Amino acid sequence: MRVAVINYTDCRPDKCRIECVNFCPVNRSGTKAIELAEVMKGKPVIYEETCIGCGICVKKCPFEAIAIVNLPDALEGEAIHRYGINGFKVFGLPIPKRGLVNAILGKNGTGKTTILKILSGELLPNFGDPELKSNPELVLEKFRGKEIQSYFKLLYDKKLRVVHKLQYVEMVGRFLKGKVSELLRKVDERGKLDEIRTLLRMDSMWNKESSSLSGGELQKLLIAASLLRDADVYVFDEPSSYIDVNERLNLARVFREVLNDKYVFIVDHDLIVLDYIADLVNIMYGEPSVYGRVSKAYSVRAGINHMLRGFLPSENVKMRDYEIKFYMKDLTEVEGTAGSSIKVSWSGIEKALPGFSLSAPGGNVKEGEVVGIVGPNGIGKTTFVKIIVGEEKADSGFVEPEVSRLSYKPQVISPFTERTVREVLEESSKDSLSSSSWFYVEVVRRFGLHKILDSSVSSLSGGELQKLLIARTLAIDADVYVFDEPSSYIDVEERYVMARAIKRVTRERKAATLVVEHDIAIHDYIADRIMVFSGEPGTRGIAESPVPLRQGLNGFLKEFGITFRRDAETGRPRANKPMSYLDRLQKERGEYYAMELAND
Repeated sequence: MRVAVINYTDCRPDKCRIECVNFCPVNRSGTKAIELAEVMKGKPVIYEETCIGCGICVKKCPFEAIAIVNLPDALEGEAIHRYGINGFKVFGLPIPKRGLVNAILGKNGTGKTTILKILSGELLPNFGDPELKSNPELVLEKFRGKEIQSYFKLLYDKKLRVVHKLQYVEMVGRFLKGKVSELLRKVDERGKLDEIRTLLRMDSMWNKESSSLSGGELQKLLIAASLLRDADVYVFDEPSSYIDVNERLNLARVFREVLNDKYVFIVDHDLIVLDYIADLVNIMYGEPSVYGRVSKAYSVRAGINHMLRGFLPSENVKMRDYEIKFYMKDLTEVEGTAGSSIKVSWSGIEKALPGFSLSAPGGNVKEGEVVGIVGPNGIGKTTFVKIIVGEEKADSGFVEPEVSRLSYKPQVISPFTERTVREVLEESSKDSLSSSSWFYVEVVRRFGLHKILDSSVSSLSGGELQKLLIARTLAIDADVYVFDEPSSYIDVEERYVMARAIKRVTRERKAATLVVEHDIAIHDYIADRIMVFSGEPGTRGIAESPVPLRQGLNGFLKEFGITFRRDAETGRPRANKPMSYLDRLQKERGEYYAMELAND
């Protein structure tokens, strides 16, 4: 079987020569595989039954609006949903397990949100037929005799109540009005208001107006509101965005304590969080915006490792042609780039804001070096990088030299222009869209930006906008690069595309790079040194000087009583369960961030 998908937004038959129809060998032989159809308002329709999958129309389309993928015939019986004629298609469903945390991990655009909508009852599956008028009776009939039927029977009989925590917190935040305490009191159906306040550590934000909340505080507000609702099924779409590593792992403990007898589904791209919180994981693989398939359920460790390798043994499927590898670094050196020249330095920085003060005694970033920045939310990390890039003025102290060639990706992402993606990238670098450049191949294409080059920036989703901002920042030839939370809303594979690109740009252009990030695995992958922010969140922040990765993360994690080990197979960092054998052993040794491989 084959899946033929047309992006009808990009398809413009009035501005091309209908190459897809005219060059199709099936059409030229007298049969119809693709033609312009009235049902699609004069745009083409591909008939998958007669299409031979030659790919000529894919190559000839001047707008890259067509994708054709050949799949095993056995998959046809697994079709769950399709969005319209020649639209995106989803295969398979995870099996819900009460009392367990079911995680879904995979690339953006492969159907994770679609799966969540089906499991929450927001979307009735049409089983691959977009013209089918689906109903609960039909769904139950299709799943007759299968384990998942009992779940849908309870769901459609209104015996399961669902709460869905949405992905984009900024969108929800625009509609909220009132103090945090008042908003949560209104939705407290379980009588657990004080308990959730304590468990989620919300005291500092309890009396704040919702309009003044930071991204991390807004995320906690939405999570708290979900936990206070009395439901049987809890669905969390990217709950870790904008919150720091300590809060992320605390969130996992809260889920265990509060939702231990519920159906829980979670989609997230932070491997450490998923590893810590989930019991089972289903991998979503496929071609973004074309098709997605749900794998069988794996134990969380095995599933994440299979995803990193790019091969699923139970399905005998190769997801990608490369592995995501965590290389063991030599962290015994005091500074990973000793001997290189200093690119930017600071000393004696003091900054006072209403109710908050920041102090950065001194430090530097060297040529060809990536310095990671870690710390709790509200500790002054964004204020510090704004001082470095000149958006904020320090009350005292200095930054040397004043950087003239600077490229900065801010924390808050929002549509910043009505121009197209192409125009924004070409403005940053004339060579950024050259098909022969490594940047186009390794960044633009791997981020999927080549498919939306003619789209307006104002129409992009949160993930697309984040990727555009990262690409634009990297495209600029600069001496200093600054990235503030670049991994929000982008998937695991894209995070490592970003990390590889940042490392390459930093080394080849002999630049200095600062990366503010809450995903510890990204710092492990990319950072030469670490800069830890300490103090009292919301009141006072202290920016310590950059130190070697091991030393910095060890001190940072010790403050929160969290230990990390190395996975024996992939080398990725993993959080130890509290009071487990390795947790107790590492704490006895004072080794909160272990670099040696650990047997699980």
